[in-house]
Amino acid sequence: MDDIVKAAMAKWPNVPHCFGWLGLDARGNWYMRDDRIQAQGAFAVAKGSLLTHEKLIDFIHRNYAADEKGQWFFQNGPQRVYVELEATPWIWRLQPDGRVLSHSGVESGAVKESLLDETGRLYLVADLGVGLVHSADMALAADAVEAGRWTPRNVMASALPERHGFVPSPQQRQQS
Repeated sequence: MDDIVKAAMAKWPNVPHCFGWLGLDARGNWYMRDDRIQAQGAFAVAKGSLLTHEKLIDFIHRNYAADEKGQWFFQNGPQRVYVELEATPWIWRLQPDGRVLSHSGVESGAVKESLLDETGRLYLVADLGVGLVHSADMALAADAVEAGRWTPRNVMASALPERHGFVPSPQQRQQS
């Protein structure tokens, strides 16, 4: 976490959390969701405005974490901005050299398990956590499966949050 963020948290410890305003899609893109967009429905229905400012995205990546309940957030100074997840907390980008990186550029660590859901989406469970393999990287994923590095097991996508301890919609959880 950035030092400036830690200092802001210490200076203003009681800033209320923010829910519903930030989303991470299945391709690792960030979306800002204002009140109008949130009124249109859940993140999967109404994504909002795609964030494209590189320095803002880098700041989000450096300050992206999970709380003790498995809710993912971006620590924006003293305010915790909870993230709506379209799929999983991590979106994996496969590298030609065999490394697996997160959408934020962090190495996944060792891949422990591979999973294939009912729609054919591939997930990897790694030291860093569970993540969806980016759709553009499926050729590299197929190479890994054919080489015997991964042997996907079937899974229902709806079972992933409970099984891997993450909350897809902190906003929905907070409202219920």
